[in-house]
Amino acid sequence: MKALPPGTILQLMYLSERLGRLQPGRFIEIGAGNGEITSLLLSRGWIGSVYEFDADTTARLKERFADPIVEGRLALINSDYVRSETADVDIVISSMVMEHLNDEDEALFMQKSRANLEHKAGTLIGIVPAGPRYWGIEDDIAGHFRRYTPDRIEAITRTCGWSLQDLKGLTFPVSNLLLPVSNYLVTKQEGAKVSLSKLEQTKESGRRNVKFKTTFPSIFSLILNQYTMYPLHLLQKVLGPTDRSLVLYFEARPISR
Repeated sequence: MKALPPGTILQLMYLSERLGRLQPGRFIEIGAGNGEITSLLLSRGWIGSVYEFDADTTARLKERFADPIVEGRLALINSDYVRSETADVDIVISSMVMEHLNDEDEALFMQKSRANLEHKAGTLIGIVPAGPRYWGIEDDIAGHFRRYTPDRIEAITRTCGWSLQDLKGLTFPVSNLLLPVSNYLVTKQEGAKVSLSKLEQTKESGRRNVKFKTTFPSIFSLILNQYTMYPLHLLQKVLGPTDRSLVLYFEARPISR
């Protein structure tokens, strides 16, 4: 059994509950990374497309999801989502993607997502890093332009013509407690990436391999799983988004024109 980072487990647990409220349909995912959200969507009966900017990450995802691709349940597209063709879907989902976009592309992302969702009154689901005061080495090496606040999420959805349906702070306090260790591991194993361009940093962010940060020996699945993390999942559900949140989850739907 694969061991995932504790923050990733908590994010997937919350997302899984939210997806349970929706009837499976067609999706677009932007920046699938290791494919954990893609796997979750496919297991729930969703059919869709993944836009991945990095060719190497796309190739790795094609290997992992060879069967769903052959079956016609998944398409992997090595392309820039914000400049892609419009397609009518039920959800657009991105995890740790919007922070890689400059202000212009962030606005284009919201516009493109609106165009893809408005005919079906679909849902945009976003997971983003939060807390500008926590800016650190991971932001510096991953090509980030910003960390988000609840106010920024509310503002960008409102000004771009969206109705905000859910806004939740995730992974608190686990990620906060582990942040010093995380910063040490990233500095030690990925510190040299600060010299890369933002474009190269963004490409490499989808295929990171930081031992005890993004990857763990399989034996760790005995302690890093949805059952042992369940009390912390309940805690993150109770707490609202605050300035201490390191991750924000939001859902929004296009307002009818």
